[in-house]
Amino acid sequence: MVYIILGEGFEETEAIVPCDLLRRAGVDVRFAGIGGREITGGHGITVCADCVAEETDLTKAEMLVLPGGLGGVASILKSETVLKAVSQVYESGGYAAAICAGPTVLAGLGITDGKRATCYPGCETQMGSAVICEENAAIDGRVITGKAPGAAFDFGLALVKVLRGEEKAKQVAAGAVYGYTRI
Repeated sequence: MVYIILGEGFEETEAIVPCDLLRRAGVDVRFAGIGGREITGGHGITVCADCVAEETDLTKAEMLVLPGGLGGVASILKSETVLKAVSQVYESGGYAAAICAGPTVLAGLGITDGKRATCYPGCETQMGSAVICEENAAIDGRVITGKAPGAAFDFGLALVKVLRGEEKAKQVAAGAVYGYTRI
């Protein structure tokens, strides 16, 4: 199971595009809303989450995904439930994924220390000892990061790649008529 965490003010593209690509790949993925099911993104789009983060055992996830958006990241940082789950999933061998400002949450938890990672331009100073790279999406072991809303496809395909393999990621990219060579 993959949970994409939605906090009030999340970046819509960074949540919906990866969710769509993962579902096309046959991955069981759900939106988990912080504090409720109706979560409004930073650009006024309201999404009905599949479950409420605080009422769900997020620690059973294979992967937790943190979209960016300054409001969404602020919501995540205020949620002890989500922060503990991200740490627990990663420590127990699962994947930690984040895009845009979301990787700063992983950095705050020490998950990106010494790992290649990317983030929204200007957030690099909040990335601790991560090795910052310029790619749209970076995979370093069980840590997957994305740069910004424009990198949502690359990030989503990187998630597919680690969970279902490169061949499946290529198939999903072809089905979406998207050039896979960017990852």
